[in-house]
This record gives sequence, C-alpha cells and structure tokens, in this order.
Amino acid sequence: QVQLVESGGGLVQAGESLRLSCAASGSIFSINTMGWYRQPPGKQRELVAAMTSGGSSNYADSAKGRFTISRVSAKNTVHLQMNSLKPEDTAVYYCNLQSGAANYWGQGTQVTVSS
Repeated sequence: QVQLVESGGGLVQAGESLRLSCAASGSIFSINTMGWYRQPPGKQRELVAAMTSGGSSNYADSAKGRFTISRVSAKNTVHLQMNSLKPEDTAVYYCNLQSGAANYWGQGTQVTVSS
C-alpha cells in the first residue's frame, strides 16, 4: 500500500505564492511519475504538472511560467511551487503517483486564491 500526504495549501491573495509538498511512503518499488492534479469547484480533475523518474516534466498551459514542479527522488517527495496565483487557480490539489499500472492519489489540499 502506498500513502501520499500533501501539505502546503491555504488561502492567499491574487499574486501571492504557495508551495505544495507531497511525501510518498509505503510499498513503493518504482515510480514512473509523480505530479499534481487539481479539481476546481464544479469541474473535472485536471493535470497541473508532472515529473517522470527521468526528470522530464510537463505542465498544463495554465501553469506554464508560473508553477514549477520539483522532485526529491531519494525522499519520494514532490513539490509544486506556485507563483503569481490567480483566482482561477482555486481548487483542491491532489498529489499523484504512478507506479507500473498502479495509480495512487493523495487526499487533496485546498488552495483558495482571493481577488
């Protein structure tokens, strides 16, 4: 069993920054990808950013230039630095880990950006 524990969400004003962190623990044999998804109110869950075990990253268009994903492989930890936050970034942010055919999710952390 794999557990993902997220931290760092909160309430900020537009233009401010937040840093999300996710630590994975449990029976992890190999990690293909770790990343972040979000689910805005009334909308579907969407990719924000992800990073492969080889260090390649991809971002949603809305995140490019403002968000940066980083990963500490030795600690099975992934971070998401979010700068210049906008009200439309308001969502529940979920950590995701893909290992082989398995897909794991954290419990989610709320990010609210006020205008």
